[in-house]
Amino acid sequence: MSSHLTSDPLLVLNQLLGKAIERALPEHHLKPYLPKPPKGRTLVLGAGKAAASMAQALEKHWPKEAELSGLVVTRYGHVPLDPSPLTQRIDIMQAAHPIPDEQSVLAAKKMLAMTERLTQDDLVIALISGGGSSLLTLPVDGLSLSDKQAINQTLLNSGANISEINCVRKHLSGIKGGRLAQACSPAKLLSLCISDVPGDDPATIASGPTVADETTCAQALALVEKYKIQLPPGIMHALKQQTLETPKASQLESSRHELHLVATPRASLEAAARLAESQGLRAYILSDDMEGESKDVALVHAALAKACSKGLGPFVKPCVLLSGGETTVTLVPESGTVFGRGGRAGEFCLSLAKSLNGARDIWALAADTDGIDGVEDNAGAWVGPMTLSKAQALGLKVDDFLHRHDAYGFFQALGGLVVTGPTFTNVNDFRAILIL
Repeated sequence: MSSHLTSDPLLVLNQLLGKAIERALPEHHLKPYLPKPPKGRTLVLGAGKAAASMAQALEKHWPKEAELSGLVVTRYGHVPLDPSPLTQRIDIMQAAHPIPDEQSVLAAKKMLAMTERLTQDDLVIALISGGGSSLLTLPVDGLSLSDKQAINQTLLNSGANISEINCVRKHLSGIKGGRLAQACSPAKLLSLCISDVPGDDPATIASGPTVADETTCAQALALVEKYKIQLPPGIMHALKQQTLETPKASQLESSRHELHLVATPRASLEAAARLAESQGLRAYILSDDMEGESKDVALVHAALAKACSKGLGPFVKPCVLLSGGETTVTLVPESGTVFGRGGRAGEFCLSLAKSLNGARDIWALAADTDGIDGVEDNAGAWVGPMTLSKAQALGLKVDDFLHRHDAYGFFQALGGLVVTGPTFTNVNDFRAILIL
């Protein structure tokens, strides 16, 4: 076994995370998908946490003499600042995530205005990545921004999965669920997507603004009732009457729309696996589309890791278990409960640490590949054999922090936060468990 692995397991885990993020960076992978400039003009429209870096990569490789204009919107603080000049021909706006703000609405209105007077000779390049649902917001008539903000917050706290959340979002939006594609007609449309969703369904990434939506008003209404979402009476009536239906495949010109996935969770996990194997580790990719409660997903990972540590099961150590997807954290308000700070990755690590119970040969790291776990400044957290004993020495009880969903407070006290800053891409959850 490499002395490097045994002397600094945390370094190895951080290197694997870095490789996964690197594989998803637009600057490395966007160019092969760019077409030749069209006869008419080229308009770039985009939304998501990676939108600014995608726009910069596109402009870098677009012919200097060819016409190019457009607008993308990304999360506050997610515009890359590097030695190369910032985007000159494509405007960049910044807006709020995960709850939309006025800038989210302004960006949507500006983009729709830019699609006016497009012709068959024109090309629209849509740059779509995770986070676009919040960053590109246009409430339907009868729904205010404050209504949309409350709906988003309820959905995020409910434990609903991303497909369910986006089904509701699409039917309450004037730009998502294929409506942007409708607005771009009759121009040719090229969608370049970075996937952050389980299964890599383009219709789910950023609520699919350029992709036909096969969900229905009836399904959205059922979810509204299931998760007890408060809607204005007029909107409830519109859902029941199916007047808020989204564009279906038969309504969009599929022959003039081309779509490519530039980066995916699977590709990033495979890149991390190759790096692990180059360092003498066996690498096992469990799945790239795991869903479920973070604390419960952690219990499954812990069981597999502990079995491997004992020489049981299908995995042979030294090895690393890799997984991705999008887990959830359900907040259930109780009287007197004060919720802490933390996201999916941190909650996974809290539950994992409890279940591993100080296993001496197991280390783990979980992070969101966009660099932000929830709404704090960390990407995630890491766990080692001494995590629980250090917590106990500080008087910290894991169960208390799990109850409050305060992974940030727990790992901050232990020096166990993973901080990368915004990465300018997003292929969602990254988890690595190292068994030596």
